[in-house]
Amino acid sequence: MSEKVEELLEFLTSRNNSQAYQALKVLEEMSAESSCLYPHMDKFLAMVSSGNSYVRTRGLALVAHNAKWDVDGKIDGIIDEHLEHITDEKPTCARQYIKLLPLLAEAKPALAPQKSISALRDANVARYPDSMRPLVQKDIHDSLLAIEH
Repeated sequence: MSEKVEELLEFLTSRNNSQAYQALKVLEEMSAESSCLYPHMDKFLAMVSSGNSYVRTRGLALVAHNAKWDVDGKIDGIIDEHLEHITDEKPTCARQYIKLLPLLAEAKPALAPQKSISALRDANVARYPDSMRPLVQKDIHDSLLAIEH
């Protein structure tokens, strides 16, 4: 199994976005079932800083999906920087991240809900084109509802 995991992890940063997306989906499913990917949390956190928005989005997704296994509090130390992705330079990345916030808030009940709510309410989406702004605003609204209830 670890050989398969290593291969999937390699695919996450592949230039072949279809292959990378498929790897992400498999890794998300694995994360839902067990903590087997938690030892790779540092890799996921590093991906969040990538200059490539696709890699960044995959990292954000895997951090959120593995938050429930975060026994070492790795997310706790970077939550403020992490929440800055609500207004990521790429609106698609921001939208994907915003949709993941309820999962993160549920996994980190002592940390994420209040910080997430505050960051979502304070988010300035004026940086996005007129065509994307309403979509981001709707995502923010939906995530706020999910976190608050």
